[in-house]
Amino acid sequence: MDGGSATDGPPTVPDLATPLIAWFRAEARDLPWRRPGFPAWGTLVSEIMLQQTQVARVVPRLEAWLTRWPTPRDLAQSPPADAVRAWDRLGYPRRALALHAAATVIAEQHDNVVPRDVDALLALPGIGDYTARAVAVFAYGDRHPVVDVNVRRVLARALLGQGQPGPAKAKQDLPLMESVLPSDRDDAAATNAAVMELGALVCVARSPVCDACPIADRCAWRAAGYPEHDGPRAPKQARFAGSDRQVRGLIMAELRASDVPVLRTEIDMIWPDDAQRERALASLLADGLAVGDDTGGYTLPHG
Repeated sequence: MDGGSATDGPPTVPDLATPLIAWFRAEARDLPWRRPGFPAWGTLVSEIMLQQTQVARVVPRLEAWLTRWPTPRDLAQSPPADAVRAWDRLGYPRRALALHAAATVIAEQHDNVVPRDVDALLALPGIGDYTARAVAVFAYGDRHPVVDVNVRRVLARALLGQGQPGPAKAKQDLPLMESVLPSDRDDAAATNAAVMELGALVCVARSPVCDACPIADRCAWRAAGYPEHDGPRAPKQARFAGSDRQVRGLIMAELRASDVPVLRTEIDMIWPDDAQRERALASLLADGLAVGDDTGGYTLPHG
C-alpha cells in the first residue's frame, strides 16, 4: 500500500458555470454595457464609474458621458476640468482625472482604440488589474478571471465554505475564479458576469437569498450549515459623514458650480473645522483636482 487516500490531491471544484450561465441569461439586469455593440470605450468608462459607486447612479451619468464624449479622443480634446465637472457627484473624482489621462494615451498611442491586451490596459494611467481584466473580458470576450468584492464573496461561500471573504489576495482570488471558468471564451465571459451578478443580487453580504440561488445545491457554506465567519475580514469603509471625504466633496461642489475662481473666504465658509478644511483643500491640490492659491482663488484643473 502506498499510504495515500481518496482525499489526496487538489479538491474537486463543482461545476458552477452551467447553472450560473443559465440563471444569468434568464435573470441578468438589462444594463447598457451588456447590450450588443456596446463599445470598448464605454466598457472602460463604465468600469471606472462603477468602482465604489452604485449601478443606479452610474447608468445616467455613463449615458450622458458617452453622448458628450463618444470616443477617447473626444474626451482628450476637452480640458480636465470638464471631465471633473461632468463627473458631478459620483464620488472619488480622481477617477475623472485618471479617465481623462487614459483617454489621452489611448488617443495618442493606440489610434483612439481601447487596447485589448491586459498588459497594455495596465499601462494606461489609473487602470488597475481588475479594470484591465474586466475590459479584456467584457469588451473583447477574452478569457481571464475577473474578481471584485462580489465575486470574492460568492467564491468564499460556494467553494471555501466561508460566510465572508477575507482581505483581497490576488494570488488566491484569481486562481480560485480561474478554477470555475469553462474553457470556451463566451461561456467564460458569461460566467465572470454571472458570478458578479449573483454576488450583487442574491449572494449579498447580509441576508443572502439562498432559496433563489442557482448554485445552492453545490454551495459549500450552505452544506456546512452556514457557519459564522471567524477569520479575518475585509476592511470596512470609513463613515462618510464628518469625514475628510465629505469636506473634499463640499469644496469640489463649490468649484464645479463656479465659472470663476473661488475665493479663499468662500471656501472658509464651507466647513467650520479649520484644520479639517485645510487638510481637505491641501489633498485636493495634491491630487490635481484643484489648482490655485489664496491670492487668485481656486478652480478645477484647466489643462
